[in-house]
Order: sequence, then structure tokens, then C-alpha cells
Amino acid sequence: MKILLLEDNSRLNATITKRLRAKGFDVDSFEDGYKAFESVDNGYGCYILDINVPSLDGIELLKRIREYYPKTPVIIISSSVELETIKDSYHYGCSDYIKKPFFIDELEIKIEKLCNVTTDVVRFGDGYSFDAQSSIIEHNGTRERLSKKERLLLGLFLSDKGKVVSYEKIQSIVWEGNFASLDSIRSLIRRLRKKIPENYIETVVDIGYLFRPPNP
Repeated sequence: MKILLLEDNSRLNATITKRLRAKGFDVDSFEDGYKAFESVDNGYGCYILDINVPSLDGIELLKRIREYYPKTPVIIISSSVELETIKDSYHYGCSDYIKKPFFIDELEIKIEKLCNVTTDVVRFGDGYSFDAQSSIIEHNGTRERLSKKERLLLGLFLSDKGKVVSYEKIQSIVWEGNFASLDSIRSLIRRLRKKIPENYIETVVDIGYLFRPPNP
């Protein structure tokens, strides 16, 4: 999963970035609010924002993110204990608020909870298992490594299992904010269907796809 981190304390920024990357996350870190704003469309699955940063503060950035991404998790990290600041953070749509100083473990737990991240092997359908860390999908003793886009797509389907996943969301997460034609998305779907040949991936005409495997 791709994460945007905005934190103007260089030491804390580097510490968080190093820890999250060690956990397998793809982290883009910023110390300037406006520079972070210029990158919000790059396909992030989570935003971590400090409030008091140069150029554009975290609350203003939160407002702008919510204009385009109303459901993507946004975690505010701040040393402010002022009730109005905390109320504003939730009013404008933050998913959680962590007061500094904090343990990095606490931030990891929040990310995993809000983004349905799991480090365990995920089992689904009729005997399938998927290890996102190694990109390995296994079924009836056969193991196959997925490409990066196949891994991101299956991870998205598993996190949104039973929900319609739009073309726009696939483009944002799987192509990490870059443009993807409808033909490119359909081609990727066909490749994943070859590796999961059961009819788990349903087409929702003109909208996207629905991943609905039976319970394992």
C-alpha cells in the first residue's frame, strides 16, 4: 500500500518513513504542506498528516483531500491538545487523531486497522491463499507469483470484498494515480481471472467489478 506522510520534523519524518518501509509500505514523505498537496493524486491508500507544517497546514490539506477522496483513511498526528483543533480534525474528516509524542507501533496499529491491512496469509474462496508480502497465491498445492499490479488488484479486491470496486478506484490504487485506460484495466482483470479461474470476479457494467468468493 502507498502512503503519503506529511511531517516537518525531519528526524520524526525519517523515523516513521523507515519503519513503515520496513513493514512493506511504499511511503512518499514530505515536510512542506503545499508539496504534499501537489502529490495527493498519486494513488495513496492512506494519508498521515501533521498539522503545523510550512506552506499549507494539515487541516487545510485534509479539507482538500476530502474533496476528492472522501473515504481514504487520513490520520492526523499532532502535538496540539487544543480541543478546537481536535474537533476541527474530525469535523473535516480525519479518520483518527494521534497526539505526539507517540509510539510508532501505535501508528502502525492505526494504519492496519483503518486500511484492513494484515501481515497474515489471507484465505479465500475454495482453497485459495494469498501472501501479500511475497505476492504468492496458492491453490491446491500450486503456487504462483503475481505481478505488482496483479498483487495490488487482488489486495484491493480482498479489502473491498463484497463491494463494488469502481474503475476509478482501480486506477487510483493499482496504477498509483497514473492514467489507466479501460482496456488496460480489463486486460489486468483477464490476467487475474486466469490465475483465479472461478467466477469470483463479477463485472458490474459501466461501473467496475465485484469480488465475491464463497467463504473459505
